[in-house]
Amino acid sequence: MNREELADFLRRSRERLLPGEVGLPSGPRRRTPGLRREEVALLAGMSADYLMRLEQARSPQPSTQLLGALARALRLTRDERDHLHLLAGHRPPAGPRAGEYVKPGLLYLLDRLDGTPAQLLSDLGDVLAQNAMAEALFGCHCTVEEPDRNIVWRWFTDPFRRAAYPEEEQAEHARVHVADLRAAVARRGDDEPARALVERLRRASPEFAALWERHEVAVRRSSRMRVLHPAIGAMEFDYEALLAPAEDQRLLIFTPPPGSKTFEALELLRVVGPETAHRSHR
Repeated sequence: MNREELADFLRRSRERLLPGEVGLPSGPRRRTPGLRREEVALLAGMSADYLMRLEQARSPQPSTQLLGALARALRLTRDERDHLHLLAGHRPPAGPRAGEYVKPGLLYLLDRLDGTPAQLLSDLGDVLAQNAMAEALFGCHCTVEEPDRNIVWRWFTDPFRRAAYPEEEQAEHARVHVADLRAAVARRGDDEPARALVERLRRASPEFAALWERHEVAVRRSSRMRVLHPAIGAMEFDYEALLAPAEDQRLLIFTPPPGSKTFEALELLRVVGPETAHRSHR
């Protein structure tokens, strides 16, 4: 909690807000701009004394419920609300999710990344879009039923998916998939889509159920991985995950490690195209 910065932000936010913006009369006796402390306290449903202590950097840490009430009373934007929570030492509330909607700008970026595989996934692992190089490497999801276009689901239910990775590394991939999904489910607050996916996986895969019970958590941000392409052979990639602002979509970029033979393999992959991968991953 940064008391001094929190106090300053609350004071200045109050002073910027005009009485008419919250349905209060301006009145002839206002000697300072903005709302009075008592008016903000009334709008937020809190005591004016506690708000005074907050503005004087003398208060204990406010709760997230109180911060939400203050944000509404002060008509804060979402960015200002998040700033308020951070100054008070709390994680900001989750913003609206993008869901399955892919912004045209992200699709354009995927197409422009024509020299390296790239995918756009939901936080639960649903494949939302991928470029031609990713399709050539991992196969097309267009022939897969929509509920099954999930990398965790396919890992634990589709033997062909595992065949694309070295056998000695598959157990670690399984652990990482489950740990990453566990983190996403917690971020979502155990909502219906997350709950349905986990229950479906637990019924379908005893291996998933056993790993889920271990309650391991590890968000996938970057790693190194090997992929066994049916026509080209083993290819090594550095994997980077870039979060979209909504936090429920991730852009995955697979780049060859410096000095590796994957640079040449990518050129061959471009020539081979997606059809070989399609036959392998169906």
